[in-house]
Amino acid sequence: MQNFKKYLLLSAFSLGVISCQNSDDNPVANNVTLEFNNTFKNTTIVLGGTTAATTNISAEGQVHHFSELKYVISNIRLIKADGNEVPYKINDLDQGATVIDQSKPETLRYILSNIPAGEYKRIKFGLGVKRDLNVLDQVRFPKFYATAGANDTQMMWEWGAGYRFTKIEGFYGTDNKQMSIHTGSTIKGTKDNFTQGVDAYREVTLDLPKNAIVDNKAPKITVKADFDKLLTGKINTIVLVTGTGSDGNATPNIHTANQMIKFVDNLGGNGSSDTSGMFSVSSVEN
Repeated sequence: MQNFKKYLLLSAFSLGVISCQNSDDNPVANNVTLEFNNTFKNTTIVLGGTTAATTNISAEGQVHHFSELKYVISNIRLIKADGNEVPYKINDLDQGATVIDQSKPETLRYILSNIPAGEYKRIKFGLGVKRDLNVLDQVRFPKFYATAGANDTQMMWEWGAGYRFTKIEGFYGTDNKQMSIHTGSTIKGTKDNFTQGVDAYREVTLDLPKNAIVDNKAPKITVKADFDKLLTGKINTIVLVTGTGSDGNATPNIHTANQMIKFVDNLGGNGSSDTSGMFSVSSVEN
């Protein structure tokens, strides 16, 4: 009888070990890390004043550099090798959206948790916030609201109609004129009767150079955002002009909606002929 009990205990222990081993060797899910590298062409951007910052020259010969660089990433989806789409908390800005801030290295790495095991060939995400979530809702999404509205972030429109999607501050030209480019969806109409104006949200689709394999290892996908395309884009070649006329585009003014969309299409694509904009995947580490 004693030997029988020992046998049962040994069998149970063996099954437990096998079960643990199978769980470790064949996990159901793991993390995927998105690492953002913000560049001018192939040079990582350094923010600063008129002398310390990384300098870039546009196709039209305009010198420009940044003192501030922020943008919102949301609505993230990973596409499996078989074509199935795995959404990542796409309706929860607290859990599935982030503000990339070049001045804060910790924001350049965003971890997607509990991604189902498998091989992934493509990634999709939104530059900005899709229309149905682009409302300043402190109650529903307090974490994202606080992050976007912090004094050192200010990723909200002053009129309280939604979030800024990109925020770029800096200087341009040989005389270092101010450059201030903010993008985000606009509204039209009157108070209590606002409707969508310009929709600045863009869907970005990127093929991976090799499949990201989620198993007992957690892959890292490095996403390059080349801000050379701000002025020298696939859609528009832009010349910065300071002023309050219809061609004024270097700083916010009453005519910015039409000018803004040119920057939006360069950064996030136009959704038809260009679905990648300034983004590409430079590497996948499994």
